[in-house]
Amino acid sequence: MKASEIKDLTVVELQAKNRDLRQELFNLRLQKATSQLEKSSRLRTLRRDIARIETQISVHRNKAV
Repeated sequence: MKASEIKDLTVVELQAKNRDLRQELFNLRLQKATSQLEKSSRLRTLRRDIARIETQISVHRNKAV
């Protein structure tokens, strides 16, 4: 997910996307633990996307204050 796409989302949409990505990360970690993971690079990508989203959520919250 690109940073420009993330900036266009509302806080509610960001929180929903964050929840979805965290669920996907959890599932991939389970696959990794059972040696069923095909693309290990997806873990890194997900972690970075989650960080981008959480950063944008905090930016939105700081603007509201």
